[in-house]
Amino acid sequence: MAPQHNTGAGAEAELPEYAGHYHLESCLGSGGMGVVHLARSTSGMKVAVKVVHAEFARDPEFRGRFRQEVAAARRVSGAFTAPVVDADPEAERPWMATLFIPGPTLSQHVKRNGPMGSGELRRLMAGLAEALRDIHRVGVVHRDLKPSNVLLAEDGPKVIDFGISRPKDSELRTETGKLIGTPPFMAPEQFRRPREVGPAADIFALGSVLVHAATGRGPFDSDSPYVVAYQVVHDEPDLTGVPETLAPMVLRCLAKEPEDRPTPDELMRELRSVAASYDTQAFIPAQRSPDGAQETEPARESEPAQERGPAWESGSAWESGSAELSGSAGLPGRAGSAGLSGPVRLSQPSGPSRPSGSLKGVDRGTVRVGARWRGRRRQVALALGALMLVAGGGFASAQVFGEDADGAARGADGARSADAFAPWATRPAGGAGLPQCAYDARRLLCAQEGWVYALDASDGRVLWRHALSPDDRPREAPVVASGLVHVLTHSGERVEAFDPASGEVRWERDVSAYQGVHYAAGTLLLTAADGTVTGVDAASGRTGWSRRIPGAGAPYFVSFPGDSLVYATSTSGEGRTRVTAVAPATGDVRWDERFDEALTLVGATDDSVVLLAEDGDGGYGMADAVIRFSPGTKVSRRVALSVALQQPTAAVHGDRVYLMTYDGALVAVDTREEKRLWSLQTAVSRGSVPTVDGTHVYFSAPDGRLLAVDADAGRLVGQTGLRLGAHSDEVVSTLPAPEAADGRVYAGAPDGTVFAVDGRDPSGW
Repeated sequence: MAPQHNTGAGAEAELPEYAGHYHLESCLGSGGMGVVHLARSTSGMKVAVKVVHAEFARDPEFRGRFRQEVAAARRVSGAFTAPVVDADPEAERPWMATLFIPGPTLSQHVKRNGPMGSGELRRLMAGLAEALRDIHRVGVVHRDLKPSNVLLAEDGPKVIDFGISRPKDSELRTETGKLIGTPPFMAPEQFRRPREVGPAADIFALGSVLVHAATGRGPFDSDSPYVVAYQVVHDEPDLTGVPETLAPMVLRCLAKEPEDRPTPDELMRELRSVAASYDTQAFIPAQRSPDGAQETEPARESEPAQERGPAWESGSAWESGSAELSGSAGLPGRAGSAGLSGPVRLSQPSGPSRPSGSLKGVDRGTVRVGARWRGRRRQVALALGALMLVAGGGFASAQVFGEDADGAARGADGARSADAFAPWATRPAGGAGLPQCAYDARRLLCAQEGWVYALDASDGRVLWRHALSPDDRPREAPVVASGLVHVLTHSGERVEAFDPASGEVRWERDVSAYQGVHYAAGTLLLTAADGTVTGVDAASGRTGWSRRIPGAGAPYFVSFPGDSLVYATSTSGEGRTRVTAVAPATGDVRWDERFDEALTLVGATDDSVVLLAEDGDGGYGMADAVIRFSPGTKVSRRVALSVALQQPTAAVHGDRVYLMTYDGALVAVDTREEKRLWSLQTAVSRGSVPTVDGTHVYFSAPDGRLLAVDADAGRLVGQTGLRLGAHSDEVVSTLPAPEAADGRVYAGAPDGTVFAVDGRDPSGW
């Protein structure tokens, strides 16, 4: 759902002031089915809220369609869409809120700036192919991909408006006699057999969208939607003006039969082979060079985000929905094969395209289609690969030509070492619940609904498994301390300590009488209601000390990996913050500091702590500065953020702090240089706390993806596929941070999977 400037007062006049708890501030646009508003949540987060027209709210069929839109948008919410924040299809006026992403639609961009250049077109095609791959992977067919439904955001295109999309398992079908879509961008099967439209229809639409981006018009052009429908079914597309390097791919996308069109993965492979020199960094992870090293780009300058502006163009838009054509039986047509139905195929056979007649606007002596073209393309690709290797080119033949993906990692000797790592995935607990894992001594110690277990980190083998009581769920990832694995149950009533090698219970303790339970540096800290803190030795389970922490009241503790101290923080009603550092083993106070502003402690280094300053005007959970405070010297270094960040979590690595916000922004700050390094909008709302290994920043998405960002350049360099749970329309509220160790990255997903990938090469994920 893309924002657009106000289209008139009429639509605005009918709108309520609130949708749920989102305050509707201004009208961004009005379409055939509803109105989109710029709105804010209670915490100040900007969202785009689509509120349906009152007339449709009374229509049971439309409500069913809107419920389907919400479900589809939630399924695909991720890097290539505007993530769904909230929705209420059952409200008096149904509504859906998505993250507000500034940027024009492709339609607006072409109207304002004219057709795109060759490089822009390649990046657009790559981004849309990746978007459709992820959309189809979760079983959704968009069915209305068009220029006004492609939002050109700073980090790449976003596919929006799932108003007529259909999950493959949906029971809601198109009515007989109605065709729903936008004729210039509909596939032939949408006119012939609209009830059996599959993923290939989106590929046809992608081809039409590319023609529009390259020429300012569609491949089938007429003022009459009925004439356009006839042309789509019978005529050849007009590709005049489409660059010759892209025309063969666009022509294959526009094949009349669904089975003759390429899959998104095939398109991405062709883009790499046909145009090996084009810059794919905006949408495709960095390619591997022949020596296995990652290509990198210089770090971005540290100017504020709003001064840079989007890579495409500033502005925002949302345009009207689809047209409906009645009486499809009267349309001219011919019998044709049905569109894809049933489960979505993740790969399709690349059979020859079968266009009839001539290809308009393209020299058929230059462009080859079908098997002959593919054969020549292979020869050209191999020749290009040889030239690139001779010249020291940046692309590895293993990736460009689809050979063994491990080839680039073999090194000059061409052979794998005996202990080479192979990615793995497993479901030790049968897929129930979200696994939460900790790494220790080449083991993964995991807690999941009903189970605690250990996995061999090299291959995912289950080393041991311990069953919990049916109503006893782990509250967080296991804590490895003093040689034992400690698990706190969800109810917070019991702690169990296991032998990491055998899974035997070494000790357990009832902690139901305490308000706070926290592990730090080999000690279990239990906080009572009166503020008394008890320190329990993690190795034996015996009480070591019990006392009040001066000035801390009933302290809430936080600690950080590799730090020997634990911290109690409190903020007064006047906005002042007190931080008390305590030695966990003894309860002794090591230092105590007061600050004249509201701060949140988010990390620690060898000699400093890192805090976030609360934005006084931005509401709860907004941060506008990063502070690095050294207790030994009492020196503070402050880095102001040009834009306040919403509910950020943090990972600290040396002088750098990486902040992940609730709404998907990832920001890098250098506390020694006192400047922001880069900012990236990942579009992953409710992501996990980030993890940093010095080279990459890793984080998990609610849809099960693991993503990697170059820690220096601030660009996405890899992501895994989706791993959705059984209830794919539900969002996981809290995600465990990935674990990075020994060049590998480990994560758990909502479908119950624990998996491992090579952290040295995210582009190969």
